[in-house]
Amino acid sequence: MLMTMLLVSAVLAEGLGLNDKIINWVGKKYGVEAKQRAENWRSLLETELILEKDKLTRVNNFFNEIPYRDDFENWDNKDYWATPIEMIGVNAADCEDYAIAKYFSLRDMGVSSEKLRITYVKAIEINQAHMVLAYYQKPDAIPLILDNLKPDIRSADKRNDLVPVYSFNAEGLWLAVNRGSGKRLGNASKVKLWSDLREKMKKELSQ
Repeated sequence: MLMTMLLVSAVLAEGLGLNDKIINWVGKKYGVEAKQRAENWRSLLETELILEKDKLTRVNNFFNEIPYRDDFENWDNKDYWATPIEMIGVNAADCEDYAIAKYFSLRDMGVSSEKLRITYVKAIEINQAHMVLAYYQKPDAIPLILDNLKPDIRSADKRNDLVPVYSFNAEGLWLAVNRGSGKRLGNASKVKLWSDLREKMKKELSQ
């Protein structure tokens, strides 16, 4: 059991690690169509792409095709962060779910976590909290924003409709400063829903 959990932790550090056993489990839990979605997802992750820009585009487009549904309707919960497998299983998501699934998929495709931040923002046009995935080609670069509200990937300086609040990844938590990398606040474990999510993923991947 200890070895299994260590292996799962290693997978979470690098990405997802979908295999036949997990995909078959998805089919049993969520149905035949969900299993096909999981297989399509694995095909995406295994696509050999050299340029990170192409990886961003493919992942962004794949998940943005999943229908939006808020947490109350989807999970009977005010604020629930679904795992990527849950998202694929029920074929529905809200903003956090899109950003999380894109993050772990890109990690699985070899994009460094240092370049990726799940970012909590205020979406001005809809006047509510929102979450996106930010990609930093270099530490001091203006990030590219992967978003379900606007499907085309744009740099943060072209997204004046978003006001960044904080961001995080597997390694840390940052307070947003304008549209740059921000001030580090410590470990991402301070974000409880993120810690809960990773525990759920460990259980799923140990099926």
